[in-house]
Amino acid sequence: MTPQRRANLQRLLKPRHIAFIGGRYAEIAIVEARRRGFSGQMWAVNPKRREMEGLPCVGSVAELPEPPDAVYLAIPAEGVVKAIQDLAKMGAGGVVCFSAGFKEAGNADAERALIEATGDMALIGPNCYGVINYIDNAALWSFEHGGWSPGYGAAIITQSGMFSSDITMSQRSLPLAYMVSAGNQAVLGQEDFLEVFIDDPAVRAIGLHIEGLQDVARFERAALRALSKGIPVVALKTGSSAIGSELTVSHTGSLSGAVELYEALFARTGVISVTNPSQFLETLKFLCVAGAPKGVGVVGFTCSGGGATMLADHSEKIGLSFPQIDSAQHAQLAALLPDIATVSNPLDYTTPIWGQGEQTYPVFAKTMAATTADTAVLVQDYPAPGLDASKHYYQQDAAAFARAAKEHGVPAAICATLPENMDAATRELLVAEGIAPMQGIHETLNAIAQAVLWSRARECISLKEPLPLLPNRVIGVTTMLTEDKGKLWLSKHGIAVPHGRAVTGQRVCLAAEEVGYPVVLKMMSPQLAHKTDAGAVALNLVGSDALSAAAAQMSVDVKAYSPQAVSDLFLVEEMSPPPLAELVVTLRRDPQFGAALVLGSGGVLVELVGDVVTLLLPASPLDIADALQSLRVAGLLSGFRGRVKADLNKIADQIHRLCCTFIEEADEIAEIEINPLFVYPDRICAVDVLVHQAVGV
Repeated sequence: MTPQRRANLQRLLKPRHIAFIGGRYAEIAIVEARRRGFSGQMWAVNPKRREMEGLPCVGSVAELPEPPDAVYLAIPAEGVVKAIQDLAKMGAGGVVCFSAGFKEAGNADAERALIEATGDMALIGPNCYGVINYIDNAALWSFEHGGWSPGYGAAIITQSGMFSSDITMSQRSLPLAYMVSAGNQAVLGQEDFLEVFIDDPAVRAIGLHIEGLQDVARFERAALRALSKGIPVVALKTGSSAIGSELTVSHTGSLSGAVELYEALFARTGVISVTNPSQFLETLKFLCVAGAPKGVGVVGFTCSGGGATMLADHSEKIGLSFPQIDSAQHAQLAALLPDIATVSNPLDYTTPIWGQGEQTYPVFAKTMAATTADTAVLVQDYPAPGLDASKHYYQQDAAAFARAAKEHGVPAAICATLPENMDAATRELLVAEGIAPMQGIHETLNAIAQAVLWSRARECISLKEPLPLLPNRVIGVTTMLTEDKGKLWLSKHGIAVPHGRAVTGQRVCLAAEEVGYPVVLKMMSPQLAHKTDAGAVALNLVGSDALSAAAAQMSVDVKAYSPQAVSDLFLVEEMSPPPLAELVVTLRRDPQFGAALVLGSGGVLVELVGDVVTLLLPASPLDIADALQSLRVAGLLSGFRGRVKADLNKIADQIHRLCCTFIEEADEIAEIEINPLFVYPDRICAVDVLVHQAVGV
């Protein structure tokens, strides 16, 4: 983003004046700007009307009294480019382009013309709802909207207009600073808004609904800067299914991208990834109001044994813990509780003292002091309107809890077991006290767990920030190397492969004598990417008779599988000793994300178990070691049932060297798949290999 466009984006976000160009939707936008409380100048442009919502109309952009800071544009698509040109010429700041009919409708040429006409102006859209500034009460928005702000909050950027509208209407009391419906992102993408909102003091967290990114490398830089500044970023990525991907393209013209690559990007940059809208809002709310805890310890309070059990059960599943009460303070806490209560964490403080703040406050305070917890949670389901004669009792406990949490300096939340059991007045009162009003036990605990992971990611990445993602170098036409050539390439670059010979069918027995029995026999052909499926592999062959019979049968089986795949070229290899574990290692290139490494449980477990993790490159040996430890197969590498342990650092170093070579050979090698990669205590061996090379290299 150029400095001029950045300045114009600030004009658009915090305008002194707004011009509304169009008819029906422009009228709605005028009403919404007034309802938001915009106090600056407003002008209307429509050559066929004398006035809109009480604003006198001028016939053209040229008749505006001065260049507007912000423009709401809602006219037919065929007139948009001319209007943008006129606005840019007069020095307008920025435009919200509600008009549709561009890339999302298959009209890429019109969108390119729009981009060219925009110049250094800031433009949101086209095909978007607009932008709302909740801090300065400025709105360029296409429909009725809700949302509130206590003077700070989340900046949310979505590509879906309806979802952004739904968020403003949600009954969650999420503090909001900005709402942006980005639409097609023709000029301004999520990366641009992320860069700007990071520096806004009113923004405590940033929420992204992502269908597709324009510039992954820029997003990475912006997300890392947000992390360094202590601004959590929460992402809801949609478009991961086959149907979802198609809908994404038809909706905003965006590429959805592979979900595992997005998850790798989020992990690399400390972005919190969530999977549903409720968790998206609750996580943002917790971060904005309570802040991020540093550890997984929770102190929990309920007035019900059932609530305490719910807290404990879900926390155990997601890695949160409830530190036990310090034994030295056990008796003191017991003295504050009714006889029917049991001193524990989570603590059911029971109904005899419920609603009596003078009695519950010392219980809350003493329990917080008696644990090493990093977060405090009180479960309260408030009564429904009309049945709220007892509400003041809930409020007394809430006030006592808030006081204790504030004194102990821990992030704190009061959560309703059922999301709907907390009214708006209570939610806003809790926000004013710095207590996150959370809705749903699972959503609350998930938000805490994600916030803890963010704190840890920030700490780790601050010690060693990842190397920047590299520009992608796309290779055009590729060809699959036969396995002997693929292994020769690996061996040349320092990756061990089994000792073997590539020979014709007549020489397999002679090759086996040279290699030494027992041997593995494989038929090689450019059409045999999956040899096992074709019957093109025979293992543990001993003696020439067995080897000759295997070669003859292999020709029959491969011919039945695919006559074009039959070859007289065979690979005879020594049988590798049994490993500690088998991995699959894949190195590939993506048009958006560049080079990526996929690690997982290998051999026959690849498709059955689905135990994989993806890293974007470049990655450090430590990143690779951490990825290996995250796999379920890691148990086999860590001394399972008395077996020898693998030196994960050495294994990671060897895989890291392969990654570096893959990056260095970007013009030659398009993809490498090793399955299985045998892992031994201090080394690896590539047993089966597929290498795709650029044609002509």
